[in-house]
Amino acid sequence: MNNQLPHVVIVGGGFGGLEAAKRLARKQVRVTLVDRRNHHLFQPLLYQVATGGLSAAEIAMPIRKYMHNYKNISVWLAQVSDVKTAERELIFTDGQVLTYDYLIIASGATHSYFGNDAWAHVAPGLKTIEDAFEIRRRVFSAFERAERIAESADRNADLTFVVVGAGPTGVELAGSIAEISRNTLVGEFRSLDPKATRVILVEGLDRVLPVFSPKLSDSAKRQLESLGVEIRCKAKVTSITAAGVTLDEKEQIAAHTVLWAAGVKASELGAKLGVPLERNGTVKVNPDLSVPGHPEVFVVGDLASLAIAGKRVPGVAQGAMQMGRHAAQNILALIAAKPGKPFAYNDKGSMATIGRSSAVAQIGRWEFGGTLAWLAWALVHLMSLIGFRNRLVTLVNWVWAYFTYQRSGRLIFDREKPTAPP
Repeated sequence: MNNQLPHVVIVGGGFGGLEAAKRLARKQVRVTLVDRRNHHLFQPLLYQVATGGLSAAEIAMPIRKYMHNYKNISVWLAQVSDVKTAERELIFTDGQVLTYDYLIIASGATHSYFGNDAWAHVAPGLKTIEDAFEIRRRVFSAFERAERIAESADRNADLTFVVVGAGPTGVELAGSIAEISRNTLVGEFRSLDPKATRVILVEGLDRVLPVFSPKLSDSAKRQLESLGVEIRCKAKVTSITAAGVTLDEKEQIAAHTVLWAAGVKASELGAKLGVPLERNGTVKVNPDLSVPGHPEVFVVGDLASLAIAGKRVPGVAQGAMQMGRHAAQNILALIAAKPGKPFAYNDKGSMATIGRSSAVAQIGRWEFGGTLAWLAWALVHLMSLIGFRNRLVTLVNWVWAYFTYQRSGRLIFDREKPTAPP
């Protein structure tokens, strides 16, 4: 690789980072793509790993494999601890320093417990493969514990699942757990009826899927309730312990499995840039996605905060992908001594799945729910997966699950290391 070429460093191998790298592939630049994990994760389907519908390998791909045909792109497995914009340097956790000419930060977001970080160990969120494995362990282990309890009244806490947050992730988790209890596990236990399971979806606002239109929110509510999900809107979680959840400081729900889908906070790298931030830690970027005072530094995806015509670009996959491509194109323009262009977001619509043949979709002026929305959701997500094998295996699993109600990824892995045999 020609070391005299401009060096572009991309931090983050998610949707925004990969799209930026692809746009810079085979151009007259050196690219180093840095991520603390070796794989790209298709997060929209992560809930299916968490609920046993898919295996991790079907929604992930090694970044190095994905980039191996692009000779001007190097992949580094490393974690960035600091950014020194004045020196144009990245500092890694092991002390190594990497210099850049242009920088794209696409490090995303993580869970936000709104100042109640102590809740994290009792109410895991869903952002990584490890999170998915932990949620899957908790969900299916709850049924296993309940099977060994003699009195049905004593099983209630094990068979009560509380999902906090009724955005797309919360709705998908709640719907999947309801389907598991009412379809997948039926007939597999001897002393309990999985249909006795309670799934409670808690939302602080006045409706589920608040980012969708009221019409689609109502449709999602009806579809969730048809699966047996109990919905609590305008409810504030004031306490979470191993014993359960307290709502509005008065209602106590005994539940041994609580899942968090209520909020996100930006990657800590945003605070290292020394530029204005929003309250949630996202970076206030310029219209061209660069950061104030540093035209060579761009922030994209969940870490970026940008309003266009008074409406903020949503922190979703399509937004990150469009931002990644645009930032890369602006870097190429800067290298060619041309001005960058302001970012324009093309909203291709929003979708959320609820269960088998249940979903809602909003595409332009079109709003619809039920089976048609579910088929549209399945097609879009299937085609968005990276790699033909992942698409084929996922399609086979979905078809099998549709006709049999079974889930292929129900293995439980304990977090503790297994003890050596005697």
